[in-house]
Amino acid sequence: MEEKDINKNASEEETVKADEATESVEAAEENTEAETIETEEQDEKDNGQREAEAKIAELTDRLQRTMAEFENYRKRTEKEKAAMFEIGAKSVVEKILPTIDNFERGLSSVPEDQLQDAFVSGMDKVYRQMMKELEEIGVKAIESVGKSFDPEHHNAVMHVEDESVGENVVIEEFQKGYTYRDAVVRYSMVKVAN
Repeated sequence: MEEKDINKNASEEETVKADEATESVEAAEENTEAETIETEEQDEKDNGQREAEAKIAELTDRLQRTMAEFENYRKRTEKEKAAMFEIGAKSVVEKILPTIDNFERGLSSVPEDQLQDAFVSGMDKVYRQMMKELEEIGVKAIESVGKSFDPEHHNAVMHVEDESVGENVVIEEFQKGYTYRDAVVRYSMVKVAN
């Protein structure tokens, strides 16, 4: 009987140990499952954070590009406005030049004895005032006679051989040329020697 008791006790101890081992394994499995769930949750959070950071980076890049495009648009429109103003001013100057030519022709045809006439004096003053105003806005006459021929400012309509002057020298101006802020509005029509 003692042996049975010992066996029974041993069997009970083994059962208790087996139960404890099973509980220990189950607890370990639960811990592993909890750790796995926690790791998955952490991975989801990390993925969500990475996705959010990527989205923020993408939106920041788009915003910077949009701002750069807007700045380029603003600069381009300012340049276009300035260019349109210059084109408009140049167009107005082109339309005024024939009137200037007529003033010059009319004043050059007045005989010496009538230069002091009130009408002639008044027309001369109007001409000078127009020229002064044109100079103030940047319109200048192109100097031609006695200067070397420059195809960027002169339009040669005649050519003569004359040994008394140098080569490619303008000897006569048929129509005055003008520049507006260093851009040619009208070329000078000239006669060139040699």
